[in-house]
Amino acid sequence: MRISEKLAEMMNEQFGNEMGASMQYMQIAAYFDGRSLPKFAEFFYAQATEEQEHAMKFLHYLLDIGAEVFIPAIEAPVYEIADTAASFQMSLDWENEVTAQIYALMDTAMEEKDYAAQNFLQWFVTEQVEEVASMETLLDVVKRVGEKNLFMIESYLVRGEETPAA
Repeated sequence: MRISEKLAEMMNEQFGNEMGASMQYMQIAAYFDGRSLPKFAEFFYAQATEEQEHAMKFLHYLLDIGAEVFIPAIEAPVYEIADTAASFQMSLDWENEVTAQIYALMDTAMEEKDYAAQNFLQWFVTEQVEEVASMETLLDVVKRVGEKNLFMIESYLVRGEETPAA
């Protein structure tokens, strides 16, 4: 199967973007773990794992279609996290940026009439709706509850685990 050099390069870059997001989420998880907020830490460790899985989807897609894989350099995560709201704002900003990156990939796949790539990328388009909505909700909850009541949000996160999937 053929893929343009441009789209293959963009997908290789997206692999790096997803791994960078994983590292950032790992850093945020460590921030919460170090502050004895295990449910916040667990949430962000899970986000880190999910981002690694997203990266691997790009890597395997490129391999499956016979494209070259070039793993890019990945920037170090932001270490300074001001507070809980800042961590969720950072996460929301990142998810919005990833959404723009996925849309750019989809735009290119559509311009090039690469139907296989469009089909592959559709999963990510749908996934980003969920990711952005989740971060918006959690940021809203954190802002309403406030930094002094984080243990209430820990309970909120536990409640989310017990909610059956739709």
